[in-house]
Amino acid sequence: MLPNTNPTTTKSWKKLQEHFEAVKDVHMKDLFAADAERANKFTIKWEDFYVDFSKNRITEETLGYLLQLADEVKLKDAIKSQFSGDIINQTEGRAVLHTALRAPKNAEFKVDGEEVMPEIYAVKEKIERFTNDVVSGTLKGYTGKAFTDVVNIGIGGSDLGPAMVVDALQFYKNHLTTHFVSNIDGDHVNEVIKKLDPETTLFVIVSKTFTTQETLSNANTIKEWFLKSANEDAIAEHFVAVSTNIEKVQGFGIDANNIFPMWDWVGGRFSLWSAVGLTISLAVGYEHFDSLLKGANKMDDHFKNEDFDSNIPVVLALLSVWYNNFFNVESEAVIPYSQYLNQFATYLQQGIMESNGKSVDRNGNPIDYQTGTIIWGEPGTNSQHAFFQLIHQGTKLIPADFIGFGKSLHGNQDHQDKLTSNFLAQTEALLNGKTEAEVVAEGTPEAIIPFKIFSGNKPTNTIYINKLSPESLGKLIAMYEHKIFVQGIIWNIFSYDQFGVELGKQLASKILQEFNTSATNEHDSSTQNLLDFYKKLR
Repeated sequence: MLPNTNPTTTKSWKKLQEHFEAVKDVHMKDLFAADAERANKFTIKWEDFYVDFSKNRITEETLGYLLQLADEVKLKDAIKSQFSGDIINQTEGRAVLHTALRAPKNAEFKVDGEEVMPEIYAVKEKIERFTNDVVSGTLKGYTGKAFTDVVNIGIGGSDLGPAMVVDALQFYKNHLTTHFVSNIDGDHVNEVIKKLDPETTLFVIVSKTFTTQETLSNANTIKEWFLKSANEDAIAEHFVAVSTNIEKVQGFGIDANNIFPMWDWVGGRFSLWSAVGLTISLAVGYEHFDSLLKGANKMDDHFKNEDFDSNIPVVLALLSVWYNNFFNVESEAVIPYSQYLNQFATYLQQGIMESNGKSVDRNGNPIDYQTGTIIWGEPGTNSQHAFFQLIHQGTKLIPADFIGFGKSLHGNQDHQDKLTSNFLAQTEALLNGKTEAEVVAEGTPEAIIPFKIFSGNKPTNTIYINKLSPESLGKLIAMYEHKIFVQGIIWNIFSYDQFGVELGKQLASKILQEFNTSATNEHDSSTQNLLDFYKKLR
């Protein structure tokens, strides 16, 4: 069981409220001017990570109260409960053990008293064998040709994680071309399959229950397309599945040996570390996939063992709570200065907003304080030419994580210097802004002066990493996973269910019946008008 504390009833919360009134208008420039050691005090150096959180609207007193809050909600006990395999997903009666998937073989993780590491490593060994056979060309398609393309068929956590990682690790990819089919939009799947050769394409269907509407619809459409040039027996050679529903998978025509199991103690949005990551392994090779897991495990150990004041996920989560609950900030931007991470913010949207988008506490009572934050972002420098104007001079306060890498993978130093100069300049500009005196000194016409003033005082975290590698990416993803966990503990919510996505699915099933049968359901007048409009277009 998780600790159960309404954060607003704690002494530290009340101190933070009082403290907020005293510091809410303080400019960070003044804080830097008053303390020459500020940057060093608010920086965490760990392995190849350099995390500077000094450009935040905090003082040492602020951080002290936030750390007290972590203690008062018994965060240490909660972390221990998660890593011990306790049923912390209480609404669904499940443990939350994605951390076990990246732990070393000799680690101890139990679910319902049973060690899970042996079965985890059995699946990992199966992934390794299968990956090596496909990549080497040992395993071939029904006409004896080696595979050239891999199509991942899934949605949500069965798509977003693998798609993001494969994109992020393009530099490390092998000769296989990887595709992702997720949306039930028929144009999506047809645009993918028109590029494929059925003789050389491997399909990976990812669905825990093998009943997800989008995934099964796409899988069946692809199967029909495939069977136009192959017979039923060939399905077993070209389709594999990641699922728990053995009967339905075999009914589809997939060989039992090509089913990769998953577990109900791994949530979809945290599942890329499991057999759901099979497409990652196929795309970059098992060795790189394993490095991804090892990187995440290193962050797990850091999170589990490090004191809170130098614990990267804990500090980042506390800062997020500070802005969300005291400054009434509603969104956070994630800005990676790497085009490889162009899907990273999209991936985090599910992880963060599906986890912590809750309005009742762990007692089932309505919450009267803010919980989950809205996450958005794009890579720099593209984003500088898109939405940075709003962050710099708009009326909204938007804390931002800037993620950068010291080394270019392709070694173009000229480009890397220009990229890094922008990476560093933007956080400096957001901190300092530009005063009226500075604008005047530039010779700006008087009528234009107000429009060129920047207030500054915009908070940022700088997460600087030596190089984008499978291991460093694993650390980065796990860092955000643990940040999600800490936020959920502080807000006293259950982060690992997602009942909010079910209602729309249920209603969609009812509406779908009305398209092809005489079934009728009661709708509001707006939905009924839209339904009638669509029927006329069909």
